[in-house]
Amino acid sequence: MSELAGKVALVTGGGRNIGRAICLALAKSGVAVAVNARLSGDEAESVVREISAAGGKAIPLLGDVANEADVMRMVKEIAATLGGIDILINNAAIRHEAPLEKISLKDWHATLGVTLDGAFLCAKACLPLLRKSASGAIVNIGGMTAQTGASQRAHVVTAKAGLEGLTRALALELAPDGITVNCVVPGLVETSRGGSSAGAEVAHHAGRKPLLGRRTPPSDIAAMVRHLCGPDARFVTGQVIHVNGGNYLGG
Repeated sequence: MSELAGKVALVTGGGRNIGRAICLALAKSGVAVAVNARLSGDEAESVVREISAAGGKAIPLLGDVANEADVMRMVKEIAATLGGIDILINNAAIRHEAPLEKISLKDWHATLGVTLDGAFLCAKACLPLLRKSASGAIVNIGGMTAQTGASQRAHVVTAKAGLEGLTRALALELAPDGITVNCVVPGLVETSRGGSSAGAEVAHHAGRKPLLGRRTPPSDIAAMVRHLCGPDARFVTGQVIHVNGGNYLGG
């Protein structure tokens, strides 16, 4: 598949799980991928090696998306190394769980910083390059709990809900530039968790069951992201699209 041949993408949080799957799917479609990770350089390098082994092109990029200087540096490196940016995938997130009384203001700011501030900073920094693209696309990775709510996730739910608002705002503002902006919302996903994520079994998953009887593989999320970046989705913008096996049936 090469419907995106010659395009360049920045994927934040691209070293594992959904981010990794998105990097691989885009690379398979001909995209040169900048694989961002905040701390896990080994994971980013591993994704780059996997893409290179399959004949694709990728570079690793360490940087904190909540840090404006880091974001500007990464975008400059992508422009210098890969020649531009056509696609931005805002996937980086922090997903700690804690009851409200134990969420410190520092934790609150850190969660909103990576998920929401990071998406804002990356979109702003990439905008001059996206405007030069004939088919610029931004895809934000949301969270089902932005619709359903979740106990012990006030900071995470707020950040993901804000990301949906940012999606709609940018879709309106960037439409004259031919840039599409959408949000893909996973449900229960088959992922490995650690570091900035919740534990192995997330508390709010208890009692939730997809209609299709299984959790979503990251590759299914990546397939939707790839479609939204491709030529067949140029009339889709400002949308929040759920990929969850029927686990949530709201709009």
